[in-house]
Parts: sequence; C-alpha cells; structure tokens
Amino acid sequence: MKSILVNIVPEETRMAMLEDDELLAVEVERPAHSHLVGNIYKGHVQNVLPGMQAAFVDIGTEKNAFLYIGDGMPADTVQSMPVHSRIHIGQNLPIQIVKDAIGTKGPRATMHLSLPGRNVVLMPTAAYIGLSRRIEDEAERNRLKAIAEKICPPDMGLIVRTAAIGQSEEILRDDVHYLTRLWDSLMARNQVLAAPALLYRDADLIIRIVRDSLTTAVDQMILDDAAVYRRVADLLKYISPELMERVHLYEDKTPLFKKYHIDEELEKLGDRTVELKSGGFIVIDKTEALTVIDVNTGKYVGRANLADTVYYTNMEAAVEILKQIRLRDIGGIILIDFIDMDTAAQKENLLEFMREQVKRDRTKTNIVDITSLGLVEITRKKSRQNFESIIYSDCPYCHGRGRIESPETVCINISRDIRRIEAKSHAPFGYEVEVHEQVAKAIRASGLLDNLSQALGVAIQLTARMDIHPENYSILQKGE
Repeated sequence: MKSILVNIVPEETRMAMLEDDELLAVEVERPAHSHLVGNIYKGHVQNVLPGMQAAFVDIGTEKNAFLYIGDGMPADTVQSMPVHSRIHIGQNLPIQIVKDAIGTKGPRATMHLSLPGRNVVLMPTAAYIGLSRRIEDEAERNRLKAIAEKICPPDMGLIVRTAAIGQSEEILRDDVHYLTRLWDSLMARNQVLAAPALLYRDADLIIRIVRDSLTTAVDQMILDDAAVYRRVADLLKYISPELMERVHLYEDKTPLFKKYHIDEELEKLGDRTVELKSGGFIVIDKTEALTVIDVNTGKYVGRANLADTVYYTNMEAAVEILKQIRLRDIGGIILIDFIDMDTAAQKENLLEFMREQVKRDRTKTNIVDITSLGLVEITRKKSRQNFESIIYSDCPYCHGRGRIESPETVCINISRDIRRIEAKSHAPFGYEVEVHEQVAKAIRASGLLDNLSQALGVAIQLTARMDIHPENYSILQKGE
C-alpha cells in the first residue's frame, strides 16, 4: 500500500511517502527557505566569463544566478555564434532556475525553459518530444508519443509525464492549451517588467505533491489541515476528479507523523552512523565535493565463512544506503566503500541489485561502476535544498568541521603564548588565564600551568568559565 502523508503548520509543510509502512521519501518546505527551482526570471546579465562559457545574472536575490552559456554546446560552436546572438553584459533575458543556491554557490540557471503540467511538460524553447522513463509499456509509449506529436505547438517541445498513462488525447490537449496560455502571459510580462523580475513562480509543496506524486499508484493521501484539504479537493476537481476519493482529512488527536512513526525516522536522519539489523553499520560523511559512505560489519560475525558474511553485509547495507540517499536527498557524487569482496560475480550481483533498487527513487540516480579501489560510484541529480540543509545549521562551536581542538591542544597553546609574552616582557605580578571549564579540568589534571609557573618564576592564576568557547582563552597580566 502506497501512502502520502502531509503535515501542515503555518511555519512548515512536511510530506512523507510510505510504501507498505516503509518511509520512501520525505520533503520539507518552509516560507523562510522557499525554493527557487522552477522559477522563471527576467534576469540582467552582470558579468560574462568567456573562458568558462558562463555568465552571472542578477535575478533580484542575494546571490546572482550562474548561467552556462553553451548549454551543452562545444566551446568552438559558442565562439562561432554571431556576435549579436551571444550573451553580453547589460543584456536582459528570461532564465529558469534548475538548482537552488547551496553553500557558497549561487543558484544555477538555464535558458532552456520548461513549464510543468499535470500530464505533460511544455518546453517553449526546444523542439523535442520525450516520454518519462517510468512509462515502461511499449504500446502505451507509442500511443502517448503519437498524441504528443499531434498536439505539440509549432517550434516547441513536450515531455509526457507518468501521470499521462491511460489519459485521452483530449485531456493532454487541455494540458498543452493551459501551458501555452501560461507561456504567452509570461512573455507578455517579460515585455513590460524591468529586470530583474520574477516572471513565474513554481508551485508550492502542496501543489507539487498533487501535480507530481498523486497518481493512480498512490492508494491514499492524508492531510491534517482542513483548509489545505479543501484546496487539494478544488484542484483535483479540475485535473483528476477520479483521485478525490483517495484524499482524506486527518482529524485524530494524535499528531499524524507521530501515529505513523514518521517523527522517529526523521530524528535519525541527522545521525552520521546508521545501524543495520544484522549488527553492521554504515557511516555517512558529506564534503563540499561529494558524499562518502563507509560500510562496516560491526557486531555481525556471520554463520558460514568470511566471504558470505561480507557479501550479506554489503547487500543489506546497499538497501539501507539507497534508502538514506532518498530520505536525506543526497545529490551530486556519492562514493560507497563496501567491504572488499573476493569474486567478480559478487561485485556484479551487488551492482545489479543496486540498479534494480534505485528504480524506486523519483530523482534520477545512476549507479556508475566499481572503481579499481573497490569504491562504488553513484551520481544523483541535485536541484533543491535537501532535508539536511533545511533542518540543520553548522555547529557554532566547530563551524561545521565536526570537531574542535582538544583541551590538551588548548593547554599547549596557552603555554606557548605565555612563554612568548614572557620572552618580550616579564610580568612581575603574574597572569590570569580564563578558559572553558573543560579545559580548566584538563589543565589542573596535567599540572601544566604549575610546571610553567615554576619554570618561568611567575604566578599564574587559572579561572574557569562556561560562557567561553572551548577553543578560546584569554591571558591577562595582573596589576599591582
């Protein structure tokens, strides 16, 4: 049974997708962290970098959008374009955001615009017909492609979505008609508005759930807010009235996510280590360039031999890893260090198993191969801010490093600084050193300052404070 649960409060909307009581995906949206992906702007080109075939475009947000000028064209093709058709500083042009700002990087944009509907995606700037890879029946693919070619506007393109399975030509034509009218209105706004300006804002999470996820494959959608329930009902009356009976208003006193044990799962998504049922575990570490996942047998010792123990652990870990990637919405490059396996057959079985399991992921994910070092390479499309970036912020103590200087290191730094000060000018009345309480305990236990005081012939007073950063300290020369 497949279910979509939606928890709504004024400050936040949370969506959880379950299949047979297993959490498949989760998404969070907050007004303070609204996504830019899908938005179309009339941008103002601020800078052009010919060497990178890129431009930075002002869209009216804190960070300029990064626009790749070539959009897949070779460098020599871009250079051979007529001067009047090249992007230049001061130019105004419509662009669409394809990736949110992440870390120090601004949002990523494209000139290949698209407008998503319920059943099709209109591509006003690309003459191309495509079909969702999730439409697997060959006869249905041929039928939908024939319809798309028939109803596609001149000099435009269409992508047929999974929701179009079984839909009539009339319904698809209505979708295209709506999207073309929307495109015309955007171009009219583009003519009259001064850059930078927002021409089109993509739908919020509730509408995207109905548009992208609520299909005949979903058995029920449960919402815990009456106003949002009515909004969804009104929308379904126009786009898919047959699905209305699957949408339900949750009115129980027990919070929706608590009843279905979703809150417990969400709390675990911040953990670096994830336990496996067998006793093994995986460790997830994220860097700026990629995400690294390590697999360990832990307490699991197996029953037969080492080769079988390793293989079983890796197969169990593969399921959990792909689940964590989905739930945490990890994107970009992912490297997995599985436990070394003896045979090529086991390695190939693992890859085939992962390629089959990854079909459950709505985000495009590619299981590449196993490197010569035994690392499994995965690439996963990264566009919106993921769960982790919304829920968590960098630790104010370690600034996101995951560690701070040890008390011993701080003690040695203090000793070094006092020696340096004394070498320049002797403090006749001694020093007062203020440190964090944990560092003070380490200093007292080591006797470091007592030894330093005797060696330098100067009094050193230690003061412990809780309101100071564990890495910080102050050294004050005492007066008479």
